[in-house]
Amino acid sequence: MNLPRGKAPAAGFVEDEGWRGESARVLLNRHELAGAFGDLGTDLPLLLGMILAAGLHASSVLIVFGCLQIVTGLWYRLPMPVQPLKAMAAIVIAQGVTPGVLYGGGLAVGCLMLILAVTGSLDALVRWLPKSVVRGVQLGVGLQLATVALTKFVQADGRVGYALAAAAFVLVLALIGNRRVPAALPVVVLGALYAAMFGPERVTLLRGFGLVLPEPRAVSVADIVAGAFLLALPQLPLSIANSVVATRQLVEDLFPERRLTARQIGFTYALMNLVAPWLGGVPVCHGSGGLAGHYAFGGRTGGSVVLYGAVFLFAGLLWGVGFEQLARSFPLPVLGILLLFEALALMSRIGDVAGDLPSLFTTLLVGVLCSSLPYGYVLGMIVGTAVTRLGWHDTWVQSSHR
Repeated sequence: MNLPRGKAPAAGFVEDEGWRGESARVLLNRHELAGAFGDLGTDLPLLLGMILAAGLHASSVLIVFGCLQIVTGLWYRLPMPVQPLKAMAAIVIAQGVTPGVLYGGGLAVGCLMLILAVTGSLDALVRWLPKSVVRGVQLGVGLQLATVALTKFVQADGRVGYALAAAAFVLVLALIGNRRVPAALPVVVLGALYAAMFGPERVTLLRGFGLVLPEPRAVSVADIVAGAFLLALPQLPLSIANSVVATRQLVEDLFPERRLTARQIGFTYALMNLVAPWLGGVPVCHGSGGLAGHYAFGGRTGGSVVLYGAVFLFAGLLWGVGFEQLARSFPLPVLGILLLFEALALMSRIGDVAGDLPSLFTTLLVGVLCSSLPYGYVLGMIVGTAVTRLGWHDTWVQSSHR
């Protein structure tokens, strides 16, 4: 998305007179409310997918996710959103990881990012990790999400499921690029209506209203070790590239008067993941895509993130049980279509290496390793970095074109 530096996008969006690029205030107005749901299409499918695949406590997930949004909006005073970690979510959804390992992975990735931020190694690692390897990790995540979406979710409910998937697919295609109605929103409404009609009885859903608090979690050392190898190491290169580097650059593009460093973003990333698992929250990050989404729909301050978080917070506190029941009845084929387009968006990131054959070779190699092998993300990261640094990717391209 190419937006003028420090300016609002035109395209029919009305600039609020109270907003100024240099303002450090948190505004709560109609423009911030419009921007609040710019990231819903990414967050909701991943949250629903993890709740269903790992059997998570829905209230805890929603409450913690909402609180982190609110704190982040107040801290940065920018539309700096909080998102589920994509690589972790893909592995959890694809492999049915237990809640303990998921929470252990969150603590592990938080510790790793904190070490990188405290020691100043984050900037050095950003320079050392080849872009082709990062793109390969994104390709691997996309391939896994697409495989799960098409083989497990879309085929889950027979003919009715195929019909729902087709309707969801058409809705997304019809609304792609629509800046007023996010494509995922009517798809989520379609799935929720179907779940409400054919899932739990209305009386059961109404009984789901009531105060629910997050459930504290105990995380063992074994869970942290398993989560580190299975989830944290595959996630780390993607987080460095997207959550830290790309987000810092986008803040500089959109808010040139605000100077954020990779270290600052790394610190809040780490702290969120060192707190969330103990309260039953899923591992999270910042994200350039979410920031662009909030901005595109009108968010100019932390107010859009605060309002967005308040929706999740109150849903978890006051309707967590009903939401969990509704989520378990949410049609998997509809969720599958949302995950499919999430996968396609991730895989399309390799476009910036497509013109360089050696880099494209490394990206494809890493993507295949990540999506096909046990601990493939770790292996893909190691092999891809070695292939690039030793120049083997150039040798392969030269020999294959003789």
